[in-house]
Amino acid sequence: MGQVDGFMKFDREMPQSRDKKERLKDYKEVYTPLSKEKVHEQSARCMDCGVPFCHNGCPLGNNIPDFNDAVDQGKWEEAIKILSSTNNFPEFTGRICPAPCEASCVLSINNKPVTIEYIEKTVAEVAFEKGYIKPNPPTNRTGKRVAIVGSGPAGLAAAAQLNKAGHWVTVFERSDRIGGLLRYGIPDFKLEKHVMDRRVDLMEKEGIAFKTNAHVGVNVSAKSLLDEFDAVLVSGGASAPRDLPIPGRNLKGVHFAMEFLPQQNKRVAGDKLTENILACGKNVLVIGGGDTGSDCVGTSNRQEAKTVTQIELLVKPPMSRHENNPWPLWPMVLMTSSSHEEGCERQWSILTKEFQGDANDNLTGLKIVEIKWGVNDQGKMGFEEIPGTERVLPCELALLAIGFVGAEKTGLVQELKLELDERGNLKTENYMTSQEGIFAAGDMRRGQSLVVWAISEGREAARALDVWLMGSSTLEAKDESFVHLGQEK
Repeated sequence: MGQVDGFMKFDREMPQSRDKKERLKDYKEVYTPLSKEKVHEQSARCMDCGVPFCHNGCPLGNNIPDFNDAVDQGKWEEAIKILSSTNNFPEFTGRICPAPCEASCVLSINNKPVTIEYIEKTVAEVAFEKGYIKPNPPTNRTGKRVAIVGSGPAGLAAAAQLNKAGHWVTVFERSDRIGGLLRYGIPDFKLEKHVMDRRVDLMEKEGIAFKTNAHVGVNVSAKSLLDEFDAVLVSGGASAPRDLPIPGRNLKGVHFAMEFLPQQNKRVAGDKLTENILACGKNVLVIGGGDTGSDCVGTSNRQEAKTVTQIELLVKPPMSRHENNPWPLWPMVLMTSSSHEEGCERQWSILTKEFQGDANDNLTGLKIVEIKWGVNDQGKMGFEEIPGTERVLPCELALLAIGFVGAEKTGLVQELKLELDERGNLKTENYMTSQEGIFAAGDMRRGQSLVVWAISEGREAARALDVWLMGSSTLEAKDESFVHLGQEK
């Protein structure tokens, strides 16, 4: 630890966001970078704890105190080596991870945590700038061929690891561009896509092959992969959206969030669309209070919506931790994103009753009612409607951002006869599915989760696959000595 009193000398400082009026006119990243000197100060706040609970919070097990110390000493090349040993894509997680590591930072017990996520992003960007991150193809090839279905964070992480092990890797992606959720689920104002293109280009130079518009189970036979490759890893995500089956659901103007968000990413990329879902001049209602809902808010404001309202079934979270939600668990508190700051009315404890429309089946409003949560006579948590609170919220565009219900059950899953678990995800044992030689990783295996968990899944599945192919593996194994409190493994 370079400065033993750094956490007392320096306050937590985050990069400033661009002016709202300016950033609402484009889809560039919201935040302006801190100077390297400021990043040095922030890394000096790390206390190099005897028991670093930040490891506990990070699904990847990043060696956070070590790379913080390297940054504090100005050793950027050492910092990226430490970071890359556990994380294939720090330039992604440094931008879009909710930073459970910071929630578990020991300093956050009675102070503000170290800016771990932003330091991670800076380490990655400095490493690209200085040429520390460059193509590093394996020196020896095993001759084994592996197919990866899905190019989201889990698939990309698995591809990078398996290529590192010396296998020939081909990634199949059903969309027209590589990236999965990173490409078409996350707005550019959170992750500009040139950041992705830079990494994909590097992976191609390392020997990984990418095939787009290749929908396995639709226009590419899933069974053919078993004949052409020695092993298959599926990482197609939990892409089946949760619906809202209430009266009026089929009205024009009611869409899933993942019908709306990808369109704008395509527009930013320069694509021409034949059918457009746009918020321009409309009263927009976002149903669902999570990150996807927040992304819908930011995108709607950039499309110059008339009004934006976000509603949530659950109660409004508290401003600070409750006594039953202690450190180092993830804080169940009110989160306000940059998108919310740009303009949005938020309502909690709202039950949706009915979509309403006009004579031409165009959406005009949503009937809602306020609810009260509590424990019933059976001791179970539930809610009841509050009499006299029923009303109609005007809207011409309603976006459903209420999560996903697991992997798509047709196509690849059906053709390969892959078994599902009780939650609708692929059933696995040590990452292998019910079919020999077919592995699974990411949301398709564990359900809807964080990008950082997807990367972790991809890395672990790659190691399991490598062991199955070769009998042993040189790939790094995740340190399981820390229990990820409050998070499902």
